[in-house]
Amino acid sequence: MADVVRRYGRAYCAAHPVTQAQRRVLRDIEQCRTAAFGGHVEVCDRCGERKISYNSCRNRHCPKCQSLAKARWLEQRQAELLPVEYFHVVFTVPEQVAQVALWNQRLLYDILFSAAAETLRTIAADPKHLGAEIGFLAVLHTWGQNLLHHPHLHCVVPGGGLDASRRRWVSCRRGFFLPVKVLSRLFRRLFVDKLREAQRADRLALPGALAELQQPGAFAALLRDLSEIEWVVFAKPPFAGPQQVLDYLARYTHRVALSNDRIEQIADDKVTFRWKDYRHGNRKRRTALDANEFLRRFLLHVLPLGFVRLRHYGMLANRHRAERIARARELLGCPTAPAATKPAVPWEALVEKLTGIDPRRCPACRQGTLVALATLLAPAARNRPFPTDSS
Repeated sequence: MADVVRRYGRAYCAAHPVTQAQRRVLRDIEQCRTAAFGGHVEVCDRCGERKISYNSCRNRHCPKCQSLAKARWLEQRQAELLPVEYFHVVFTVPEQVAQVALWNQRLLYDILFSAAAETLRTIAADPKHLGAEIGFLAVLHTWGQNLLHHPHLHCVVPGGGLDASRRRWVSCRRGFFLPVKVLSRLFRRLFVDKLREAQRADRLALPGALAELQQPGAFAALLRDLSEIEWVVFAKPPFAGPQQVLDYLARYTHRVALSNDRIEQIADDKVTFRWKDYRHGNRKRRTALDANEFLRRFLLHVLPLGFVRLRHYGMLANRHRAERIARARELLGCPTAPAATKPAVPWEALVEKLTGIDPRRCPACRQGTLVALATLLAPAARNRPFPTDSS
């Protein structure tokens, strides 16, 4: 991805409107693990070999920078796993909503989170279904495999919850969480109501092709159409066990729109990448896009600055997560969390676990240990906006 940005990013920014967040992403990807971010010098305590390592950008949209952050986050989540079935529920919005969301990302994505969370908590609390306070994690994805705009939420939910008195754990039926038809109808109603409120409060931007929605009655007609079509909510089969939950989270929570290993070729001003066509039996396909179109699609998925794409709800909400989890584990007869007493794993050990390479071992003699010798500061020029003036 960095190669694409270095070759075409500056020309793209010069020719197309780009937000501040998108410029920052392009700059960080271009400069990730280069002298622009500074670094450190290490020396082998055995053979004297010197090694220079440059810092990563840590941008959440950078394909290079998510592995270590993901490993650290997953290590922390192990203490929260419960010995119950876990379910995966996905909430997707129709194409008409996705088009409006492109110009109203922060507002529409917040509505997506809010409507999905309220739907799960309301149906789960209903005695006709579960009658319990549940907890869950929701992560926003805005892309399809072909990089087109496709906003949806992935929710990971323990199969049960605490009753109103918090004196009993209420388990769902084995292999079944909540009826997706009921979830879909409530999700649709809540989302449409929140969208109507946003439009009445004049909070929606409707430029370009969306301008026709400003005509009298046009937006009301859109809301009627949205209320009459089926919205897609589906629940996958339950996970086999807690470790499978973690494996799943490792794939989804820190994923970016396109990983480096899916880019096959950059040639003749085109970028070729692999993707799975889920609508046609997960067929593997290759697409060659003009570099400008490739960057346009990639930048569709840059979130607004400060936007939180991974959120916790119910008994897993940050404010009282530790207390609720401890109570749930007590009621389930397993008061000791699997990772609660373990010390934090050093980053070097996480890197070795991820790559099979010990970053402390000297790459030259394979016997000595690398010792920090000096710090390389990032130059002040790194903070210049992207693209820089090359005149």
